[in-house]
Amino acid sequence: MEDNTVFDSVFKTIAHKRPQLLIPLINEVFDKHYAADERVVSYNSEHEKFKGTIIDDSVFRLQDKIYHVECQSTPDSSMVIRMIEYDFAIALEGALGAGKPYEMDFPSSCVLYLRHSKTTPDYLDIKVNLPDGQHFIYQAKIYKVQAVSKDELFQKRLLLLLPYYLMRYETSLKSIARDSNLTADLLNECREMRSLLEEQTIAEGDTLLYEQLVELIIRVSDHLLSAHADLRSKVRKAMGGEVLELMRERAERLEREAEARGLERGLEKGLEQGLAQGLEQGLEQGLEQGLEQGLEQGLEQGVESLASKLREQGVDETIIRASIEALKAEREAAAAQA
Repeated sequence: MEDNTVFDSVFKTIAHKRPQLLIPLINEVFDKHYAADERVVSYNSEHEKFKGTIIDDSVFRLQDKIYHVECQSTPDSSMVIRMIEYDFAIALEGALGAGKPYEMDFPSSCVLYLRHSKTTPDYLDIKVNLPDGQHFIYQAKIYKVQAVSKDELFQKRLLLLLPYYLMRYETSLKSIARDSNLTADLLNECREMRSLLEEQTIAEGDTLLYEQLVELIIRVSDHLLSAHADLRSKVRKAMGGEVLELMRERAERLEREAEARGLERGLEKGLEQGLAQGLEQGLEQGLEQGLEQGLEQGLEQGVESLASKLREQGVDETIIRASIEALKAEREAAAAQA
C-alpha cells in the first residue's frame, strides 16, 4: 500500500470517528481557545463535491468559523493550487447558500506536513492578480508534525497526531533494526507513549479512544516497518498490540455472553408466558366443560327423580317416557340456540 493511502486513511478515520480530536489541533495551529467539548459540525458528508471539486480530507465548522485541514505525507509543489481550489469552492458554496448580497468567506486552512525538511516554508501562498491591477495573497498554514515532541503532543492533547509519531525515525529504521541498543531505545519510547496515552484515555474513562488510537498507531508502524518483520513485531508488542487483541477478544466474548443471556431470558420469559396462558386457557376450558357436564348430569338426575315420583303415583310408564323425551328435546333445542 502506498504512503498516501495509508496516512490519508488514518487521518480520515480519526476525523470521522473522533472529530473532537480536531479541536486541540485547531487551537494549536490557529491560536484559538475552543473548549474540548465544542460541537464539531462536519461538512464532508454534505459538501463532499462541489462543481466537480473533490474536497479530500476534513472541512468542518466550530461555532461560526469554517476550517479546512489536509494531510500531506510528501512535499508537493502543486499543493497550494489544490488548496486554493478547495477553499474557493467552499467559500463560493457558502456565498450561494447565504444569498444576496453575496460575500465569500474563505475557510481557515492548514496542511499537516507529515514529513518536512529545512527548506519547508511555514505557509503555502499564491498571489492572485485581479484585472484592475489589485491583488491579494492567498495563504494556507503548514503544520510540521515531526517538529512536535512527544511531550508536546500529550501536553497539548494533540492525540490526533500520535499515529504519525514514529515517522520521524523512518530514515533510521534499518540501523535501529540492526542495533539492539537502538531497538531498546525505540521500544522504551513506544512503551512510554502507550503509558501517556493510557493516562489521557483509559484513566479518563475512554477505553474506546485508547483502542482506536493504538490500532491506528500500529497500522502506521506496520507500514513503516514492512521490511523489518522482527522490529515490527516488537513495536506492536510495545504499543500494546497483544493487549489490544485480548481486550477485543474479551469484549467480543462479553458481547456473546450478553446475547446468550438475553436469549436465555427471552426463552424463559416466553415459556413462563406460554405456561401461564396455557393454564389460563385450560382453566377456562375446564370450567366450561365442567359446567356443561354438571348441567347435563344435573338435568339427567332431575329427570330420573321426576320419573320415580310419577311411578310412585301410579302414572303410566308410556306417559312418563314421553314426558322425558319431550324435556330432552326442549333442552337440546335451547342448547342449539345458545
